[in-house]
Amino acid sequence: MAISNRVKDFFKKISPSFLIDRYHFFFAFFSALFYGFPSKKMRVIGVTGTNGKTTTINLITKILEEAGYKVASLSSIKFKIRKNEWLNELRMTMPGRARLQKFLKRALNSGCQYVVLEVTSEGIKQHRHRFIDFDVAVFTNLSPEHIEAHGGFENYKRVKGELFKKTKNYHVINLDDENVEYFLGFEAKEKYGYKIRSRAKSPESNKRSPTSLVEAENSRVLPSGIRFSIENTDFDLKLLGRFNIYNALAAICVGFSQGVDLETCKKALEKAKRIPGRMEIVISEPFTVFVDYAFTPNALERVYQTILKGFVRKKLICVLGSCGGGRDKWKRPVLGALAAEYCNEIIITNEDPYDEDPMEIINQLASGAQEKAKKILDRREAIREALEIAARDDVVVITGKGSEPSICLAGGKKIPWDDREVVKEEFQKL
Repeated sequence: MAISNRVKDFFKKISPSFLIDRYHFFFAFFSALFYGFPSKKMRVIGVTGTNGKTTTINLITKILEEAGYKVASLSSIKFKIRKNEWLNELRMTMPGRARLQKFLKRALNSGCQYVVLEVTSEGIKQHRHRFIDFDVAVFTNLSPEHIEAHGGFENYKRVKGELFKKTKNYHVINLDDENVEYFLGFEAKEKYGYKIRSRAKSPESNKRSPTSLVEAENSRVLPSGIRFSIENTDFDLKLLGRFNIYNALAAICVGFSQGVDLETCKKALEKAKRIPGRMEIVISEPFTVFVDYAFTPNALERVYQTILKGFVRKKLICVLGSCGGGRDKWKRPVLGALAAEYCNEIIITNEDPYDEDPMEIINQLASGAQEKAKKILDRREAIREALEIAARDDVVVITGKGSEPSICLAGGKKIPWDDREVVKEEFQKL
């Protein structure tokens, strides 16, 4: 594996960018051709955005299944074909072209009528979305991420827009996101916009408007979940955080686009359980321990705000790191600064260093947190330290990996890992 990755990196460096682009395009075509263009015989829903994709995919799947459809889905957490589920251990949110077409073919052979896919900017950049017939495109939100890989935020946004340019039937768009005007600009048979009524005037209100509007009223965020109403129908979900109201609204819009009624959407969403590694409570007594996937500044801030609003009675203790591999170095001090703003105790540790010096990554994070930061290279030791200093009614939040099953090191090496299991193991030793 190490040799393979070094060879790939070598050819990437010496090959012209247009040649690499053509390689990705034609590989996508031949992969679809080999598997018989399976997406043409199903309805495919693509979900894109910076945060919330995995949860939204899960909720869409629940709604379609409640309506009686046979559904497959693919997210950063798992592959699912009807009742058959297995972990996504690829460490790729959107698999490569051949693997993706193979998954679609397998879903078709299993009788699936719908497939729900997580569509990433890197996947679009490498043409993984090509030769897939998307019926619905969903936009969750947009904030700076993968900026260095795309050469700026506008390029990142433009790449996300490719999914909407390709999808001509239904568009589902978050009207409360500041980038809404761009995504409303693409042509579609029907556009569904969603928002929370308690918000200030939406950016699109005096410009383009969607065909249909889905608006959450009387929204409440509680320690037990979220509540809101749509058209006098009350929703009571077990999911935590205001951001999950948006994820639920996106899923409801997809349901509407496919003829699913509001009552069926309500039944499905109220059955939905919390997603592994997404605001997951691992320990609840004598203090609370959360594990969450948040790795962008926007997502991290939302996690901290949710916890402070509903759970912290004493101190908030955070454990965080940042991904290596040269990815978005700009955000490291920003993540550290956010931790300093919201947390009483900060432990900065290793995450997925890839080929970077993990201590250098930690130092960059610590530069944002400044004197509050405690640096511990070993992630298990960092988690142990957080648990040891936690007192009754404190909250510990461990971010960056969620339910990911490994830590990625240099040369393609991976070591088995699960933040949730490590928390349980170290808690038992206290």
